Amino acid sequence: MNPRYAPWQLRAAFAARLSDMYGREVPAYTTLVDVTRAVNEDVLRERGAAAERLGSIGRVTAERHGAIRVGTPAELGQVARVFGALGMRPVGFYDLREAAASAVPVVSTAFRPVDADELARNPFRVFTSLLTPADPRFFDEGLRKRLEGFLAARELFPPELLALADRAEADGGLAGADAERFLGLAVAAFELSREPIDKAWYEELERVSAVAADIGGVRGTHINHLTPRVLDIDELYRRMTARGVRMIDTVQGPPAWDGPDVLLRQTSFRALDEPRALRLADGSVTSGVLRVRFGEVEARGIALTRAGRALYDELLTRVDDRLARGDRGRARGGDRLARGDRLARGDGLALGDGRRPATPAERAEAARAVWSAALPRTERELAARGLGHFTYHVVADRPRDGAPPPTGLGDLLDAGWVRAEPLVYEDFLPRSAAGIFQSNLEGAGVRDDAVAGAAYDSAWLSGAMGREVLDPFDLYEARQRASLAVVARKLRVPGPGAPAGGCAPAGGCAP
Repeated sequence: MNPRYAPWQLRAAFAARLSDMYGREVPAYTTLVDVTRAVNEDVLRERGAAAERLGSIGRVTAERHGAIRVGTPAELGQVARVFGALGMRPVGFYDLREAAASAVPVVSTAFRPVDADELARNPFRVFTSLLTPADPRFFDEGLRKRLEGFLAARELFPPELLALADRAEADGGLAGADAERFLGLAVAAFELSREPIDKAWYEELERVSAVAADIGGVRGTHINHLTPRVLDIDELYRRMTARGVRMIDTVQGPPAWDGPDVLLRQTSFRALDEPRALRLADGSVTSGVLRVRFGEVEARGIALTRAGRALYDELLTRVDDRLARGDRGRARGGDRLARGDRLARGDGLALGDGRRPATPAERAEAARAVWSAALPRTERELAARGLGHFTYHVVADRPRDGAPPPTGLGDLLDAGWVRAEPLVYEDFLPRSAAGIFQSNLEGAGVRDDAVAGAAYDSAWLSGAMGREVLDPFDLYEARQRASLAVVARKLRVPGPGAPAGGCAPAGGCAP
């Protein structure tokens, strides 16, 4: 009897095989995985159980996210079918056109599991970007029509793969031979094509945007990068650099500081020179080099509520304003740069005195100063202010003193009736994603901000692929509310919806 593979098993097998394939194609990725594993083992030895506060070491070790790019809504819909077979749904809308300073004409979503048990089994995600040919800031009418014609004529996913994907999603999995065939076809669909590239067409698109050329200048798609999860991203950056791997200048996202890790920090090694076959105007084929693929690594923190995320975005603006005024700030502890600060986000923002752009270290100092003044330094305060998402659980072995449990969540936490577990941020940050893209581009491309851009949003993307793009905040809030309902039932108290700070953690509150 053929064994049956559930969606999560297909997902885990696909992620592992994709990682093996990418390691063969991009050997530096294997180095990245090896260094990540070593860093994680060292952190686990040093910190013990605290190292697994945001996920077991088994989950962290297996965790990957990939990134792909497609050109049309039809291709995006096909991608959704393939990932639907793996139990992955589109979550979040990211407009990288607005987040990037250079020409990055894409909007994106992320396909991932959404249920807690599915995330625990295998949290594989794929950040998926869609080209926006209708945006006149990047593409004039003539180029748009030729680009759309080129994209309409190609086939990214064979009909057999899509048929198997549809059956897997409808039936909740596939049996042995069909599962093996599906996995083989799915991995092959994301391998780097060896078909010669039309050199003139690719270069025409590249002058507009290197990202546009990578999507619309070739007849296939491919994994753009794969990303393991690390427990100390600053240490990983140091070790990769020591091995002679050329890293981007910064770690994208929140700075290294002495408070809770929140949201997402990311960095990568730089896109590599890869030999590609190029077709010339006379039909002959020559060898060339393109730089489109790289290896990324991430460190995940606590999911923030809507209010917490609004504060995070405000703090980014404060850092930008501070550097624009020429105020480089001081990290806590004086002039001595704290661990990892040279790795924080640095996008070349000019200092207000006009002398030169801010360095990554100066941006890190300014960011830490802003963070320290505005963000809570403990998980308890994150919860109390309604800034972070947690699940809440009754402490089963709490010593009984005869007193009834209080009704407020803050009192329940303080008296030891309830414990809070942070929810891992499972999603992405548009400014950080754009920063990674930009750091691996050779040029800024072309963008005409004198004309209005085409409108894309979550509703448009949902309609384009025929599947609802889920709101990540709704997913975190639902898990938090469900845990509070269980607490209320077990302790026989009214729903403890408000912590000591008076803000309902399910919905957040203004800081």
